[in-house]
Amino acid sequence: MTATMKAQIDWVPLSVGAVRRTQGKTLAVMQVEGGSQSFNTVNQLRTLGRWMRMITIPNQSSVAKAWMEFNDEGRMKDSSFYNRIVDVLEELVKFTLLTRGNAEFLVDRYSERKESAQALMERVNQRGI
Repeated sequence: MTATMKAQIDWVPLSVGAVRRTQGKTLAVMQVEGGSQSFNTVNQLRTLGRWMRMITIPNQSSVAKAWMEFNDEGRMKDSSFYNRIVDVLEELVKFTLLTRGNAEFLVDRYSERKESAQALMERVNQRGI
């Protein structure tokens, strides 16, 4: 995972009460590679997205040798990589539309309803450890 992505994630508040700001949001994961194709990063980002209680779509993409995939105007060339990115983005839109208005239902947990926000903050923000 890049340092920039990690820095951004580090600044996301974990929760307000028992609710993560990211929960219920849809997530698509894609990466560009300077060398050969590797799915290690996208797999780790998928895991992170699930931990952040995001609805992570099944599809993902990784573009190998990304420096070869763009023309002089900076536009991505027509290729199997391009097609795959369009597939991922279409799926992201579809999952977002399908879950819009239902996200609260999908991420609702008994344990979080049971524990009050104050009790959670006391448990999580322990200073004596």
